[in-house]
Amino acid sequence: MIFGGVALAASKGATLHRRSGLLFVYAMLTMGISGSILALHKSLTNDNALGGFMSAYFVITALTTVRPVSAWTRWLNSVALLVAIALLIIEIGLGFRALASPGGTINGVPFFMLFFFAVVTGFAAAGDLRLMRSGALPAAARLARHLWRMCFALFIAAGSFFSVRERVAKILPEPFTTPMMRALPIALVFLAMFYWLWRVRARRTLAQVR
Repeated sequence: MIFGGVALAASKGATLHRRSGLLFVYAMLTMGISGSILALHKSLTNDNALGGFMSAYFVITALTTVRPVSAWTRWLNSVALLVAIALLIIEIGLGFRALASPGGTINGVPFFMLFFFAVVTGFAAAGDLRLMRSGALPAAARLARHLWRMCFALFIAAGSFFSVRERVAKILPEPFTTPMMRALPIALVFLAMFYWLWRVRARRTLAQVR
């Protein structure tokens, strides 16, 4: 989360942004995949498995977006699309199972959150299909794709950590364990994402006007 936060706050394209962004990708891949494998040993419907694979998918596709198009990036994007489709099917299935349960949850995850993940994953998969059909994206669209996917991976990491009070209390002082303080970092991720998306859109609009 620290690497992701630094990359989000740093000047885009600067050395600090690139290095912290790469460290964030490596950390998310390591923790996401390993965490998912461990979670699957407990239960096939464990929410940590879903979150881990989603994190890995989003950081990989965000990274390939800003890399030159090559056979390697096309192969990665093709595999990532298959992963996204699989995640989408699982999220919809778990969402309906949670909806049918007495408490509206499955493993503590409410049905509306699973459907929210399904909508985001479906949107991302549709973007993957458009990328594969077009072969390359304009600069502004490429930056927007990279930005929102990195931010969503950071949202998953922040949400996973700050949603559990006991987990936060092990690292941060008591004042940071209140519901409002735990929700603040998650909200800041979205605020920063929308700000930079607005900056990208504004720059593209200005370029068109000129």
